[in-house]
Amino acid sequence: MNLRILLMGVLIASLFVTCAFGSDFVSVRDGEFSLNKKPYIFMGTNYWYGSLLGLEKDSKRGITRLRKELDFLKSKGVTNLRILGGAEGKALINNVYRVGPSLQPEQGKFNKNVLRGLDIVLDEMSKRDMKAVIFFSNNWEWSGGFQQYLIWNEMQSKEFLTKKPNWDEYRDNVSRFYGCDPCKKAYNKQVEVIMSRRNSVNGRAYVDDPTIMTWELANEPRPMRPAANKQYKKWVADVAKLIKTKDMRHLVAIGHEGSMGTESIEIFEEIHDDKNVDYLTIHIWPRNWSWYQRPKIEEGFDTVLKKTEEYIEEHISVAKRLNKPMVIEEFGFARDGEKFDAVSSTRYRDRYFAKVFSYLPGGEKYKGAVAGVNFWAFGGSARPVKNQLFWKVGDEYMGDPPMEEQGLYSVFDRDKSTWKMIKGFSKSIGKR
Repeated sequence: MNLRILLMGVLIASLFVTCAFGSDFVSVRDGEFSLNKKPYIFMGTNYWYGSLLGLEKDSKRGITRLRKELDFLKSKGVTNLRILGGAEGKALINNVYRVGPSLQPEQGKFNKNVLRGLDIVLDEMSKRDMKAVIFFSNNWEWSGGFQQYLIWNEMQSKEFLTKKPNWDEYRDNVSRFYGCDPCKKAYNKQVEVIMSRRNSVNGRAYVDDPTIMTWELANEPRPMRPAANKQYKKWVADVAKLIKTKDMRHLVAIGHEGSMGTESIEIFEEIHDDKNVDYLTIHIWPRNWSWYQRPKIEEGFDTVLKKTEEYIEEHISVAKRLNKPMVIEEFGFARDGEKFDAVSSTRYRDRYFAKVFSYLPGGEKYKGAVAGVNFWAFGGSARPVKNQLFWKVGDEYMGDPPMEEQGLYSVFDRDKSTWKMIKGFSKSIGKR
């Protein structure tokens, strides 16, 4: 009898813990994020390298940096982090150093020890009541991504490991991913490896961890060519369904840029109308999209603000029609004069961020659909190497990926005016 009572107590305790965890998962209700039966609205950032800091040769040093940076972000009201799930391949690609160590160094062969870095950042985030968005792969070269799958399966020439393609070559190459069955199979395997993980630090299965808010298909997956649109739409639907069959409690997002990514607002709406896609994302890149004449930020700034408003509001209209929340998931702006030094001013960046933040609840332009933002990108305590534009293996990670000038978009911990503004908007969110 005593044993029966003990077993019953263990069962009740287990159910209690399950229910407690369940209440801590972010969900979508009537077009809004919900957490513990309250609206969930967040200030967030891109911290893609957070899953790599615990893997430094001096792991203690890396984890110390991670903890300090998480404490810093929390103190500024930043509670949602977008993080890389795993890189593919190794060494150069498109003649660019890729980040690592790689989760899948060879197709179908996984170094699962690499996921300890993700374990560490998730465990540390859980202690600070933060939420993670984890993207599985990449449209771009800096973590291997779709091109690496294509190279493995001889759908893209190996010459592009050390040759930088022009834009037309790049589009031609990546568009083949959606019609490459072995590529998609290898990608799916990476998804399954990450999702089936049990955290080696706290013992919690990823599928049971409310620290994870979202599984994201990839960073900025684009069809790249109109001829790939049909296969692209099918891939989005297939992967979203695959994720949901394995995990119903976490949200699913595409990692999409918006109409700029598909060259069609109609395709953007169609893929986000899928029942397995829980919310919309958009990314905004004024410099990359030539919304001003570089480096003349000041002269073109009014045009940048106008185009940004138009882009956000175009996609808010889609979110309202679909009755799903929308996240402005990436947006970055160069330092004044497009300088890279961490001591250079950020007057126009601050004004640009404030414009985007104004679409959050509590901001002057709130339209009822923007539920969160993740600015690009947190550079933390790292600093650009003097007289060196681009990242090299062994350098500190910061917000700028290896193919971009280090310091271009990174928001460093010393950028006081930017953080003052971020913290102010974070407080206004909390007053809703």
